[in-house]
Amino acid sequence: MMEKLDQIDRRILDITQRDGSLAQRELADRVGLSQNALWRRLKRLEEAGVLLGTRRRVDAGKVGLDLTVFVMVRTRTHSDEWIEAFRAHVARIPEVAEMHRIGGDWDYMLKVVTRGMAGYDSVYKRLTTGIELETVTGFFSMETMFEDRPLDVFG
Repeated sequence: MMEKLDQIDRRILDITQRDGSLAQRELADRVGLSQNALWRRLKRLEEAGVLLGTRRRVDAGKVGLDLTVFVMVRTRTHSDEWIEAFRAHVARIPEVAEMHRIGGDWDYMLKVVTRGMAGYDSVYKRLTTGIELETVTGFFSMETMFEDRPLDVFG
């Protein structure tokens, strides 16, 4: 899909990731298209998997989710079956906001957003129960400097 993105597509992506609440009419005006032409481009970008839904962000602290922990996991097992079982295991833990398979000294990094240390302890117990893991450690975020930044679609 990358080679099929023109400057108008990139402007659509840039604007919508900064403000997904724009009406199609306003977005069409901003990128210089008719509403019908914009709609066709949005559908093409969605069908290609470039645009991934719409959602509103929630301020975690304002809903009592005051602790973010980056959990690092090392495992001895790396088969496709084990990886899928681990992915499904982690997916059942709603406090895990992100899961990444990574390179380097660790195999996985999870972003856990929860209510305080007791909340994290509960996540830790569910994470380490029922599946074999070699090492699990957590890095506690003291302050979020920035997050969820728009991607540079022009770079």
